[in-house]
Amino acid sequence: MKKIIPLSFIGMAVFLTACQSTIPATPTTPNQTAESNIQTSQAAENKKIVIDFYEGVFLKHQVKTYADRYIGNQYIQHNPHVPDGKAPFVDYFTQYFKQYPEAKNQIKRAAAEGDLVYLHVHSTQNKQDRGEAIIDIFRVENGKIVEHWDVQQSIPETSANSNTMF
Repeated sequence: MKKIIPLSFIGMAVFLTACQSTIPATPTTPNQTAESNIQTSQAAENKKIVIDFYEGVFLKHQVKTYADRYIGNQYIQHNPHVPDGKAPFVDYFTQYFKQYPEAKNQIKRAAAEGDLVYLHVHSTQNKQDRGEAIIDIFRVENGKIVEHWDVQQSIPETSANSNTMF
């Protein structure tokens, strides 16, 4: 004997299946939402800190002033040309700007996630210099820059495509 399933039961099953796809896989709680908002807010604040620091050092050449304001007591440097620490950073870039007084680094893009801030930068030593494309990554802790990485690429005279480095 064949069992007959009422149409209303089938309709309910289809309805529940359809609704299930709109239910988030991981429901968010008010605490998770608040934590996400705090992280987003903190990332935005970290981005402001790094941009102000970067413009103060690499456009205004006020190395000591901005290093004192924003670099933490412990500063880890991954650029192989610059030693760890705030004082070595100040010494290195103070000397660099004496040697290249027209040098400037212009931020083209900035993004932040958590405690990391990413800058896409066009760096030149003078007006004739094609420059370099740089990605600077900073780690911010308690409002201070505590770690830095960078990747640098010279801007070529010609390219295999019509896109710029920026």
